[in-house]
Amino acid sequence: MASEVQSEGGGLVFQPMDQFVVKPLFGDGSIQWYTVTNVTLWMALAVVAIVVILVLGTARRAMVPSRSQSIGELAYGFIYKMVEDVAGKDAVGYFPYIMTLFMFIVCANFLGLIPMSFTTTSHIAVTAVMAMAVFLSVTLLGFVKNGMSFLSLFWISSAPLALRPILALIEVISYFVRPVSHSIRLAGNMMAGHAVIKVFAAFAGVAVIAPLSVLAITAIYALEILVSFIQAYVFAILTCVYLKDALHPHH
Repeated sequence: MASEVQSEGGGLVFQPMDQFVVKPLFGDGSIQWYTVTNVTLWMALAVVAIVVILVLGTARRAMVPSRSQSIGELAYGFIYKMVEDVAGKDAVGYFPYIMTLFMFIVCANFLGLIPMSFTTTSHIAVTAVMAMAVFLSVTLLGFVKNGMSFLSLFWISSAPLALRPILALIEVISYFVRPVSHSIRLAGNMMAGHAVIKVFAAFAGVAVIAPLSVLAITAIYALEILVSFIQAYVFAILTCVYLKDALHPHH
C-alpha cells in the first residue's frame, strides 16, 4: 500500500477509495450485468466459507465437537436465540432466512479484512439488495398474516387522538426509510473503516511517522474485526425487529 503513495508538489498523493472499485476479473472491458468481477469472486468466496463452516464443519458431528463444529453450533445457537427473544417463538420458522443473512454478512466482512481482498458489504448495491429483500419480505408477510389490519402498525392507538394522524405520517415515513438506513448503515461502516486503514497504511511509507502509523493500523484493524461482527449482528437483529412488526403489528 505504501507504494501507492507518490510525491507530487511536495505532498502525499494516495487514493484510499481505490480499494472499492469494481473491476472485471478477466480483461479490461466495460462491466455488464453478466461480467464476472471482483465483487462476484468475493461474494462467491463468502458462500464457500458458509458451506465450509455450517456444512463441512458439522458433517462429522461428535459429542466432543471439533473447532469447526463448535463455531457452527455457536453461530446457530446465537442467531436462534436472538430470533426467539426479539421476534418471538412464532418467528422461529423464519430463522433460516435470518441465519443466512447473518452468516453471509459476517463471512463477507471477515473476508474483507484479508489483505488485497475486496469487501463486498462496503458496496451499497450489495447491502441494498439484502435490505430491500428484508423490507419486501416482511411487508408481504405482514399483509399475508394480518390482512389490512397490518396497517394498524402505523396507527398508534395509545397516543392522544389529535396526535394520531401526525404520528401515523411519521410512522409511514420511518417505515419506508427502513431499507435505506438498513443498507447504508452496513455499507457505510465497512467502507469507512477500510478507508481509514488505507490512509494510515499510506503514511507507513514515511519514515518519521511509520511506527505511529503501524500502531494506528493495528488498533483500527482490531476495531474492524469487532465492527465486522457487530454490523452483521445489527443487520440481523433489525431484521428480527421488522419481522416482529410484521407478525404483531398492533401497538
